[in-house]
Amino acid sequence: MAEIKDPENTILMELKGGTVVIELLPDIAPGHCARMKELARAGAYDNVVFHRVIDGFMAQTGDVENGNTEKNYNPGRAGTGGSDLPDLKAEFSGIPHDRGTLGAARSQNPHSANSQFFINFGDNHFLNRQYTVYGRVISGMEHVDAITRGEPPANPDKMLSVKVAADA
Repeated sequence: MAEIKDPENTILMELKGGTVVIELLPDIAPGHCARMKELARAGAYDNVVFHRVIDGFMAQTGDVENGNTEKNYNPGRAGTGGSDLPDLKAEFSGIPHDRGTLGAARSQNPHSANSQFFINFGDNHFLNRQYTVYGRVISGMEHVDAITRGEPPANPDKMLSVKVAADA
């Protein structure tokens, strides 16, 4: 596992294959980082499926409203919801959407990101300055690469748990 420099701004995501360590970028996107930590600390991301996984592109998850297999899972609606918190203002930056970066999923409205996010499988620079980048995988990308593909996958993988490293 990678060395964790700032436990308060590091996310530990447990997948079936192992731990994915995500370094948040609060200097770049403070609102998005705060939201991810708030939802992680509430346990909102635990058992939420990856509802949209496109080979060579990205794996999307984070629909805490419709994607939780232990609460109110609705496969037909997974990917359409967010959280009960207000949407976030876009925090676009010059940080490129490189392999392993975390991006905020949103609708056509740039200020509609809420709880959903995606992890880039490759360098997706066509997304640059259009979607907020607020973290990067620093360890465990092989577990992200192993997530079941599909839109939605027939048997989706899920985040078993998501914690802030400072609390783990």
